[in-house]
Amino acid sequence: MSKHTDIHEYLAELEDIPGTRIYTTKRARQGYWLNQMGMSLMKPENRERWKADERKYLEDWPMTDAQKEALLARDYNRLLDLGGNVYYLAKVFSADGLSFVQAVASMTGMSVDDYKAMMMAGGRSPQGNRSIKGGY
Repeated sequence: MSKHTDIHEYLAELEDIPGTRIYTTKRARQGYWLNQMGMSLMKPENRERWKADERKYLEDWPMTDAQKEALLARDYNRLLDLGGNVYYLAKVFSADGLSFVQAVASMTGMSVDDYKAMMMAGGRSPQGNRSIKGGY
């Protein structure tokens, strides 16, 4: 149990985990339309419209300009910051023909082979990855 009595203080603490974005209620609300758009790509006719003209397809969705630009740039880390959920964003990179591993490797800045090797070896070491504020 947290030592905090204030939920906002507790949730702010979650933002101190390097390389991790906890999908909070705040992020869910922020990314609602972004994630709905991702889910829309489950339908073949929507994927065809998306592939034909991505910018035009996004006109149908009440997302922020930042969300739309990050989608067009395929900046998945920025999309997570803007409320995207990786499971909904998976519909976007799947429409691009990328596997989950390919997309996630791109989010780490690693090659697919290096990312796979790291994961097969047990993932990222927790050493040095505990706190942004604390510098460790």
